[in-house]
Amino acid sequence: MTRAARLVKPDEVPEAVRDKVKIGLLDMLSCALEARDLPWGCQAIQMASRAFSPEKPGIASLIGSRTRVATGDAAFANATLGHGLVREDMHTGAVSHLGVVIYPTLLACAQRSPVHGRDFILAAACGYEIGAAIGKALVDAQFVKFHRPTGTTGPIAAAAAGSLALGLSEDATVSAIGLAANTAGGLNEWPYTGGDEMFFHPGFAARNAVAAVELAQLGAFASETALDGISGLFAALHRSDRVDAVAPFQGEWEILSVYYKPAPACNYAQTACQAALILAQQDGVKSGDIESIRVRSSAAAVAYPGCNFAGPFQRILQAKMSIQFCVAATLAQGRIAESNYRLLDDPEVTRLAHAITLEPGYEFTQSYPAQQGAEVTVKLRNGETRTERLPDVVPATPGEIRNRFRAVCPNAKAVEDFIDDLENQPGAGALLTLLEGKE
Repeated sequence: MTRAARLVKPDEVPEAVRDKVKIGLLDMLSCALEARDLPWGCQAIQMASRAFSPEKPGIASLIGSRTRVATGDAAFANATLGHGLVREDMHTGAVSHLGVVIYPTLLACAQRSPVHGRDFILAAACGYEIGAAIGKALVDAQFVKFHRPTGTTGPIAAAAAGSLALGLSEDATVSAIGLAANTAGGLNEWPYTGGDEMFFHPGFAARNAVAAVELAQLGAFASETALDGISGLFAALHRSDRVDAVAPFQGEWEILSVYYKPAPACNYAQTACQAALILAQQDGVKSGDIESIRVRSSAAAVAYPGCNFAGPFQRILQAKMSIQFCVAATLAQGRIAESNYRLLDDPEVTRLAHAITLEPGYEFTQSYPAQQGAEVTVKLRNGETRTERLPDVVPATPGEIRNRFRAVCPNAKAVEDFIDDLENQPGAGALLTLLEGKE
């Protein structure tokens, strides 16, 4: 796995992969800038900034700030910010948000040591390749009952990426990955209570990835069998029989399977939200006319912790995970927006959420994870029914991602120009200086 990654040369990266890295980076920055004022964003920034001293500043930037802190602290805060809206990249096969760990890790590494833009792109793509391959082998319905996939795949993917970007030797890269595997974690209890720990999972993963890379660079040795050994990660998760299924660099680049969310909510609520939006905007369905609702999706969507929950909703994250809430709020408001998830006690949203029957659909289950289809049927008070069905989620387009970024970044053009020409930038870490705020 490590050897295969090291054999790839920057000029061998396809243009489509380069473009995907660039738009993914822009998407992560967009989310991070918008999440800076949210409670968990403020907490991550404050925690990372505690050791800051104007007389002795760190070397790594917090996104949207002039504050420089230690590399691990910057990676922690920036990854938490990137996940702060629950509107990030999604690799469905691995059930992981790899970019919100990989990009903050690489940016921190690139501010500590010079990293050419072409090496940044290659490292990011290889990080996705490795993290996705591990996630596809490990993650299933039983796994997600207890474990957060991003907390498991993220540190390994980002440690691999950071090692490649900094030019570590093969042995040091193996050690970095082994050290990162020892930090893999994250529980899936939070969806039931709306607990904030979910927001910090990528932060923990990025900070641990930076530590793993820096320790390996200093000569720390980790087990070569930390993943596949008799007491390694796969064995610890009772999946030793799946080691051989880890097969990165065996076809189309995994990053090309990633999509970017249109809604600031759980992956499994995206398509149902979009079907509900069509009913509200194109079919003219008024929420007050709705008597009952049936939502059909994949068995994976219905079973994921927190997705099949009709309330009561006490915290924003409960709402963002609930398919019932997401559909109800979309129908009630006639739009998909961050403001939907502030309507926790709205009477109409509450009524509609309780009027929803959520069930798996055979065809959607059969096509998952290659496609994430959903169907929403509303029964109106006059006896009529209306149905909208989508075979797959419609991702946010590059144009939509750019518009979201421009709405939150005063220096958007300079940042976009830098990223669009990333393969020719001698120092990728300079990107964050373009995002500094006026503190």
